Amino acid sequence: MFPQNILVTGGAGFVGSSLALFLKNHSPQTRIVCMDNLYRRGSELNPSRLAAAGVEFFKGDIRFADHFPPGPFETIIECSAEPSVLAGYNTSPDYLIETNLSGTYRCLEKARQWGSKFLFLSTSRVYPIAPLEKHPWHETETRFEWNDVPGTPISAHGVNENCPMFGTRSLYGWTKFSSESLIEEYRSGFGLRAIINRCSVLAGPWQMGKVDQGVIALWVLHHYFGRPLKYIGYGGTGKQVRDTLHIADLCEFIAEQLSDFEKWDGWLGNVGGGRKISTSLQELTAICQKVTGRNVPITADLQPRTADLGH
Repeated sequence: MFPQNILVTGGAGFVGSSLALFLKNHSPQTRIVCMDNLYRRGSELNPSRLAAAGVEFFKGDIRFADHFPPGPFETIIECSAEPSVLAGYNTSPDYLIETNLSGTYRCLEKARQWGSKFLFLSTSRVYPIAPLEKHPWHETETRFEWNDVPGTPISAHGVNENCPMFGTRSLYGWTKFSSESLIEEYRSGFGLRAIINRCSVLAGPWQMGKVDQGVIALWVLHHYFGRPLKYIGYGGTGKQVRDTLHIADLCEFIAEQLSDFEKWDGWLGNVGGGRKISTSLQELTAICQKVTGRNVPITADLQPRTADLGH
């Protein structure tokens, strides 16, 4: 049975707002409340869109227990995050860790107090960098490809959930992996009913793409407005690959999970578009050129970025 009231944290962000609007259309009788601190530029555009669709907006910050709207809520969907893989390296990591880890704790405490079901949006960046970079690979005309090696959790189709988890993964990935571990503790200690979705690169309408997050939207917009781009690291060829998932597909999947939560309770798994939907930056450039009819200058920066991945 679909929940009658849902709290979406990070509800004015790209994922949270898209999900809230989709779920409201899917189940008009469900009360949906979006909570967000409007920290990320562009999020201030979404409360009016939410209100027009009958979704309530509540300004609050998950870092603080007294910022949450009055409960209880049958289900909490935790979408809030500082989503940048570069966050915390050039400035203090305080906001990153307080939001992505301490904030998850605050959400879990509300779930414990209210008896809420809990759906957590994690990331494929929880997988450690070293085994991904060391796995055998080959280079094609437009991308880097992993080799199929029997008995390993990495193949041309991607990474499965049995990948060894020891090692560094970026500060952002660490906060998400730590949150996953905390959710498991709440499952065991308090009987929390929870679902964890490890999402790949997400893309779709209303995404405010930046260099360090939302690369698909960034690439499209730079082509549309004729702005220059860079291929960073890995030889400056733009052959690094990302699995891509459209936000509408994620929303449909989550609606299915919410409709039969007992079936999905305990799930921890990858949620991506798969190899056929994956793209390298070089391939993405060709798509953008075809769609926009415009070429933009693209330079090569050979210096690799902190915590970047070739696959």
